[in-house]
Amino acid sequence: MYIMKELIKKIPVINSVARFVYYFFTVKLKSFSGSQSYWEKRYSCGGTSGAGSYDKLARFKAEFLNDFVRENNIETVIEYGCGDGNQLKLGQYPLYTGFDVSQKAISLCQFFFPNDETKVFKLVSEYSGEKAELTMSLDVIYHLIEDSVYADYMNRLFESSSKYVTIYSSNRNEQDQYQAPHVKHRMFSKWVEQNKPEWKLKLHIPNKYPLDSKNETGSCADFYVYEKSSIC
Repeated sequence: MYIMKELIKKIPVINSVARFVYYFFTVKLKSFSGSQSYWEKRYSCGGTSGAGSYDKLARFKAEFLNDFVRENNIETVIEYGCGDGNQLKLGQYPLYTGFDVSQKAISLCQFFFPNDETKVFKLVSEYSGEKAELTMSLDVIYHLIEDSVYADYMNRLFESSSKYVTIYSSNRNEQDQYQAPHVKHRMFSKWVEQNKPEWKLKLHIPNKYPLDSKNETGSCADFYVYEKSSIC
């Protein structure tokens, strides 16, 4: 399928028609049984967390996050959606806890960091009130298809942080014409305003490699850092 997709991208005359055909037969007709099921199947079949966790996008994310952790003297970090662990290989966090909905993802992370006492990995279902100075959501929000899953995720993301919340995501409600079934863009900033008014946007960092839809490179995500207005 990857080869077919790359060939389609190189056909300028029938590009739009070819994209529709590819989308309809390889994406639209596939059944989607839910976010958790999708990611468990993806990792179990040898899939990865996606392009955003590799190469230049991974390095861009790590550079910002490592600097932010160091400059703000952050000691504890929780990430919701640790994925296959590849992004974490570049992370520099004193104490890290990674949660994911996929058991296979947790197993992969445990395999990559077998004797690292600074890192703990758990299923989201095993969450038991853990808190950290910084909670992170990297390339996750636009993969939360179900509204109830999205609401639960956002509440936990903010309620488990004592100082900062870092989100790396798109921030819009408009959907793309040919969009994978495991993608749903959301204007999360509006959710924060309405549901967590005590959290204020501290930083917005545009992506160093913004999405180039023509060549399907780069990312639709930016960094958004929220700070709690009153830290008790």
